[in-house]
Amino acid sequence: MRKQIINQNPQNVSPVDERWLDLQRLAQVELTSEEAAHPIEAALIPGIGSGWRAAQAGEQTIHLLFDELQSVRRIQLLFHEDQQARTQEFVLRWSPDAGQSYREIVRQQYNFSPPGMTREFEDYTVDLVGVTALELRIVPDISGGDARASVAQLRIA
Repeated sequence: MRKQIINQNPQNVSPVDERWLDLQRLAQVELTSEEAAHPIEAALIPGIGSGWRAAQAGEQTIHLLFDELQSVRRIQLLFHEDQQARTQEFVLRWSPDAGQSYREIVRQQYNFSPPGMTREFEDYTVDLVGVTALELRIVPDISGGDARASVAQLRIA
């Protein structure tokens, strides 16, 4: 049998020459809440923190509102939960008209089961032209528990 061990570290998944959008410069962010110690910048700007975390439990929404029309080819999301077992659902949508209407990209549920399953990495190849907004909605616990939403990393190319 031929076998090869591959690196599953999410930070090393994308090619070095990938041109990730500078979200700090290109977009305004609207969000339903954030914990002071884990601001949204920590998920959007590589290397400045451990990601974003909501200030309260329940469904949370993050809107990225672009200053100019964008073409989007790739979206990466990294979620991390090492405290409690739960089933999370997220929906990623995009808007061609400044948030007047949205089109769904993906809707997915994932089970976190610490200490084993604590990370979920999503890497979507898309072909979106004329993007004015992206929306990420997170239901951190579909059973209605008191979990808080978080995103370790959100990257767009």
